[in-house]
Amino acid sequence: MTLLEVRKLRLDRMISLAKVYRNWTSGQMKGALGRDATRATPASGNPKLDLLARLAHALEWEVGEVAESVWDEVPAINATNVPVAEFGALDSLAQEQHRSGLFTALEITAREMRRHAANARERAVAANRLAGAYDGLGRYPRVLACVREGLAEQRIGEDLRMMLTVNLANAYYTLWNLQESQSLSSRLIEDANARASSASMSSGTNAASRVRRVGRAFCYAIRGHSERRLLTQCEGVHDMHRRAECAIADLSTAQRLYDELAEDFGDLHYVGLANTARGGLLEARVAAGELSADDAVTEIIAQLEQAVDVEVSLSPHTLESWGWWSVFGANIALRAGTESARPLAEHSDHEQAIAICTNKAADIAEQLNSWPMRERAFTLDWFRRQSIAQAPMRQCRDWTLDGDDLRVLVGTMGRFPLFRPTGWQILEHAALVGSVA
Repeated sequence: MTLLEVRKLRLDRMISLAKVYRNWTSGQMKGALGRDATRATPASGNPKLDLLARLAHALEWEVGEVAESVWDEVPAINATNVPVAEFGALDSLAQEQHRSGLFTALEITAREMRRHAANARERAVAANRLAGAYDGLGRYPRVLACVREGLAEQRIGEDLRMMLTVNLANAYYTLWNLQESQSLSSRLIEDANARASSASMSSGTNAASRVRRVGRAFCYAIRGHSERRLLTQCEGVHDMHRRAECAIADLSTAQRLYDELAEDFGDLHYVGLANTARGGLLEARVAAGELSADDAVTEIIAQLEQAVDVEVSLSPHTLESWGWWSVFGANIALRAGTESARPLAEHSDHEQAIAICTNKAADIAEQLNSWPMRERAFTLDWFRRQSIAQAPMRQCRDWTLDGDDLRVLVGTMGRFPLFRPTGWQILEHAALVGSVA
């Protein structure tokens, strides 16, 4: 059966399901679809958008869910000389592809793993590998779906369930579902601390102990950074100080745990994560009143000199950490400017700091292909341009987007649902240049 024939069969089945679900006659189904159900599926197997929308309404599904059910294509595994039935060999290949950043190939391998999984644990492992592929590709809503799929399996092992749950919390954090990430990481920390008295966990270097130690450090980082991001939703000074103090405690712990991991294993990934926690601490300390905004921004901009040339010398993990320092610096300067009674335009030092930091974050995001950092750079620059003058739209029109900028903006909008309103505003008010104008 050809792929087009498969899609036609799927669409016919969806129409039949809608008819049964609604308990409709053939005439009622025809009226709902705007066409005879027997002729609804074109010979090409590719339905028109209006048909998908009408069918989604009949099923009470989302349009995208109907389209994916019809269109979903599982690619064949690439040429790897790995027998497809050997799950362990596929998993080893998937891990190597993840370490090498070959996320498109990893998606193919993980899908093949899912097809050949023989038990609940293997299905959960395959889901976790597929989540890793989507995380690398920036498809964060799909990460959520994959880790939930893995967590739905029973008796998969404590460590695997812990890592899936950590990945779920991180996906929530990345998508700015902060209450969910904060709550879930809190539960994970409680579970981890219940085992922390074990010497094998606190200082061991075997594989199982390392997984648990990394998971514990990651949970403190997720909760601390969630609290830091939630500073923007505080309703008063008392609430901000309380939340900032929680962030300081968690990020301090995360920094210490990552420093210990880096010392024990010599992994630059842990060095970068510890440095990211260290930078987040500066933002939290300013919010808590322990450090002035000016001093924090001065320190951040001075430290960013280590990332002057983003294309040389630094490891990707270290470079990413300086990108997040840039975001923290822009957050601090923007909050300091907007909390003042005067407009940001009268705080030229704060406005300049935001511009420096967002430009650096955008440069590093482009070098690393980091979609979360791109989202922050766009959002913070938009806030700066809105706040800089009494006539913000005039200032926004001074923002020009070329073809590359537009491609990145559209990609960011697709990956972050909560960013889309901001993305549409940028498109409406910024100037498009070149072939995109």
